[in-house]
Amino acid sequence: MKILPSRMRANRATGKKPLYRRFWFWAGLGVGGGIVAFIYGISLIDRTLPDQSELNAVFREQTLTIKAADGTILQQQGEATREQLKLEQIPDNLKKAFIASEDRRFRQHNGVDPQGIVRASLNNLRSQGVVEGGSTITQQLTRILFLKQEQTIWRKLKEVRLAQKMEQELTKDQILERYLNLVYLGSGAYGVADAAWVYFSKSPDQLSLAQMATIAGLAPAPSLYAPDKNPEAAKRRRDLVLLRMQEDKVITPEQRQAAVQEPLALKSSSPKRVQVESPYFTSFIQKELPKYVSPNVLKSGGLVVETTLNPSWQKVAEEAVAKTLRNQGRWENFKQAAMVAIDPRNGEIKAMVGGKDFGKNQFNRVTQAQRQPGSTFKGFVYATAIATGKSPYDSYEDAPFVVDGYEPKNYSENFHGSMNIRDALTRSVNIVAVKVLIDVGFTPTIKLAHDMGIKSELKPTYSLALGSNEVNLLELTSAYGSFATQGLHAEPHGITRILNRQGKVIWSANFKSKRALDADSAAIMTWMLRNVVEAGTGGAAQLDNRPVAGKTGTSDEARDLWFIGYIPQMVTGVWLGNDDNHPTYGSSSSAAYTWHEFMEKAVEGMPIEKFPKRPKLEGRKGTIKAQSIKPKQVLNRSIADDDDDSEGERARNSNSEESGSSRRRRRRKSYSQEEQQASDYTPRRRRRDRSESSSNNSSSESSTPRRRSRKVESDSPPPRRTRRELSPANSSGSSGSSSSSPSQPSWRDRLRPSQQ
Repeated sequence: MKILPSRMRANRATGKKPLYRRFWFWAGLGVGGGIVAFIYGISLIDRTLPDQSELNAVFREQTLTIKAADGTILQQQGEATREQLKLEQIPDNLKKAFIASEDRRFRQHNGVDPQGIVRASLNNLRSQGVVEGGSTITQQLTRILFLKQEQTIWRKLKEVRLAQKMEQELTKDQILERYLNLVYLGSGAYGVADAAWVYFSKSPDQLSLAQMATIAGLAPAPSLYAPDKNPEAAKRRRDLVLLRMQEDKVITPEQRQAAVQEPLALKSSSPKRVQVESPYFTSFIQKELPKYVSPNVLKSGGLVVETTLNPSWQKVAEEAVAKTLRNQGRWENFKQAAMVAIDPRNGEIKAMVGGKDFGKNQFNRVTQAQRQPGSTFKGFVYATAIATGKSPYDSYEDAPFVVDGYEPKNYSENFHGSMNIRDALTRSVNIVAVKVLIDVGFTPTIKLAHDMGIKSELKPTYSLALGSNEVNLLELTSAYGSFATQGLHAEPHGITRILNRQGKVIWSANFKSKRALDADSAAIMTWMLRNVVEAGTGGAAQLDNRPVAGKTGTSDEARDLWFIGYIPQMVTGVWLGNDDNHPTYGSSSSAAYTWHEFMEKAVEGMPIEKFPKRPKLEGRKGTIKAQSIKPKQVLNRSIADDDDDSEGERARNSNSEESGSSRRRRRRKSYSQEEQQASDYTPRRRRRDRSESSSNNSSSESSTPRRRSRKVESDSPPPRRTRRELSPANSSGSSGSSSSSPSQPSWRDRLRPSQQ
């Protein structure tokens, strides 16, 4: 006989059931367990969702948008919206069309609409197909921004939870604005502005009511309802949207009837987002991005990159390069050109043309091409000399010279005797440049060049003075900008700000200018480089009523033609040549002319600023210590001796018929010999002639009238010049030399500037 516990005996006596047999116990346990499970499930979902701070994202993942300085879009990658609009910029009927089509209770629910789900289910059952969706606009936005399109329960749960969180974080207007800018509407269109352009070639405010309804009807299935692919399906969907708008009393029956009778009237255009403006510059920007943001940020995407590019100047630069290649390039035998313009005060790149045709060749000749700068490098040699305390009027002997077996030669293969530093720079005399380099030393010159912006390796050789070390156009142009800013150098850059998906700035430019050269030496160099443009090899670069300073450069056999010039507000560099390093038939005056073609238009409306006055030369103290080179062997010969040695050769040359190519080879046979371009201009080039007197440190304009002429397209080569035409007696016009010109000078002699 079993003995029952006293409680059980009592329950039997009273007729009560044990607790574990009671329904409410298990019901309560089930409800409680369900609540716990629900809370746990919610927390589990929340752990997989983006951080709350990311819920205000305004761009899709895996997108990149690059903008110019004025906000215009240069390039977009990924599922990016070309034109994002503020909500007030979107027509009211277009907003209401989307609400009527996609989420009729948008203003009432908190992200999820149970009534909408039930209504959509009933309508789909009655129609025996999917005619209405249960997802709210908020849910669709979360799917666009954060979720993949897979059809799973887990994704749907995350979508619901994200929609609830987004409703807590953003206002209804903010949600609607983001949705209308991001929703995919087919044919590569993201957002209503893109769709209006793709289907009707209009802006949203130009759309008719019927066209608005057509666009709103695309959201559930763009491929199914696309008017350019399925016009009948698009019409049926449009009419349904119009019916819902009437039911919601957004439009009147009369308005609906008129819109229903309107034909589709498509006028298709390619999506603007596939267009790429300034491709050399945008490719440069993409390569720069890893310097400023982490790989993870780049991978996730959604970035907007604001750049320094001036679209107006960029267009002018592209036109100038194209014109030079079309005209001079034909008969001077160069097929490529590059140009870059920089604001030297802050280092911002304002224009960049990296070559002839980006579609055929993506190689950027501004940033990637390492070329020999020729005589443009003399700017750093003379700047070092001035900074050591030398005067522009210190004289050197331009005469035959051999140092440790290296024999520099002048382009004209003639010599001028004693001449000062300023005149040597103006005429781009090679022998004086090498002698100055020997006096100041390799180390100070290389250090100054690097401080001013040259990043490429510079080797300590005598040919350094003549540009034997390769550099790229960007660094060379940036370095010359240090002259324009009185010795301060700002790092060249093309990005001002980078914004993340939420529109927050994650990086902004903050480049500080650094002192590279003392202000007095920079001012003296600018004064000397102005003379290069006013009375020397850079004459083709002159601008009306605006001071210009700069330097030409030509490498061996005219393989590279350069001009780097500047005004106080801008420095621009030009390179002409061939990718295969093939010799050209041209001169660096073509580069100077290209510079002029760009700058003449770019400076329109820009205030005229003057360069600082040249400081006093007396009593100057150097800011750089010279480290003179001590050659092992130096051979100096007199000019007369050299003339005797070459007299026989000149006689033979004058009595023999030479081909144009052999004459060109002889004229260019020494490395990096700068042409005496004052005599090398053709009637096609724009010319301004001035003479400058160095007495009392003042300059006066020549009485020679200014002449202008423009190059035009021509298939004929330039007139070939004889050695006599290129000799100093006929070209330099320098004091102390006798002229062999006839009593009646030619047009070239009349155009030639006189120099003192």
